[in-house]
Amino acid sequence: MIEFAEPWVLALILPLLVAAVLLRHRDADPASLRHPHVTVMKTVAPSWRVRLRAVLPWLRLLILVLIVVGLARPRVPHSTQEVEGEGIDIVVALDISSSMRALDFQPDNRLAVAKGLIRQFIDGRPRDQVGLVVFASRAFTQCPLTLDRGILKGFLDEVDIGLIEDGTAIGLGLATAVNRLRHSEADSKTVILLTDGSNNVPTLEPETAAELARALGVRVYTIGVGKQGRVPYPQTGVFGTRTVMAEMPIDEPLLQSIAEITGGRYWRAENPEALHEVFESIDDLETSRYRTRVSTWYDERMGAFIATALALLLIEALLSATWLRRLP
Repeated sequence: MIEFAEPWVLALILPLLVAAVLLRHRDADPASLRHPHVTVMKTVAPSWRVRLRAVLPWLRLLILVLIVVGLARPRVPHSTQEVEGEGIDIVVALDISSSMRALDFQPDNRLAVAKGLIRQFIDGRPRDQVGLVVFASRAFTQCPLTLDRGILKGFLDEVDIGLIEDGTAIGLGLATAVNRLRHSEADSKTVILLTDGSNNVPTLEPETAAELARALGVRVYTIGVGKQGRVPYPQTGVFGTRTVMAEMPIDEPLLQSIAEITGGRYWRAENPEALHEVFESIDDLETSRYRTRVSTWYDERMGAFIATALALLLIEALLSATWLRRLP
């Protein structure tokens, strides 16, 4: 179905029709010629050229109408459909401290598994803005909120342990993620905080960051990554790297408190399958649906109308100058 990008231009057609009628009325009086035998002239039928000449004014009017319609930019919309999606802004706060090298998620370490599942998570939410914050002893925004999945996954791939000095500043990581959502206009604002340790950097208390999140209407889901007890950990020394068993406790009460303060939830993921289920659970919880009508592209038809008008104008000019020329 054709629609017009500039429909107001079509209003010019009305004065064109009025002008055509007035001009036609002005030229309605036929020319007269004195002749002694008028009755003989009545029997003479007008030639086909005379008949066709009467069409020329209407042809000129049609040309003008086609030009006006072309200027109104007729177009055909394609792929117009009802689209449903999730209108949510999400920031993932990812711990990249050295403890994320632990090998209890073999064959990969905790960080590699987490990155893979985060990638799957963002692929599953194509209509949500997602951002990425990383933290260790400090925190910074690796990628701001974006709908561009290619850019986001590119930044995610660059994340590695050692980008920041070692430590686990959970409060600072959470506050940085919440700050990315401070100016968000989304109906639902969410932070997914993923860590395998406890807050050991005295910068900003995690509870204070949680209160800030609640004040801004940000829900925080916290995930404790790793098995309980001693876990295999790669240790680099003078003679190379060897695997040792190390204790890496997770401050679960703190993570539960952060989730409760903000209206979120806490999960403990002790293996890749459990972490995958956690992200699926978050995916199910964050379902603020919206419905909108979108058109992906338009097929512009302005050129067809203008080209037709120019072709008819050329035909009219040739006819007026040759076969349908009007003699004085």
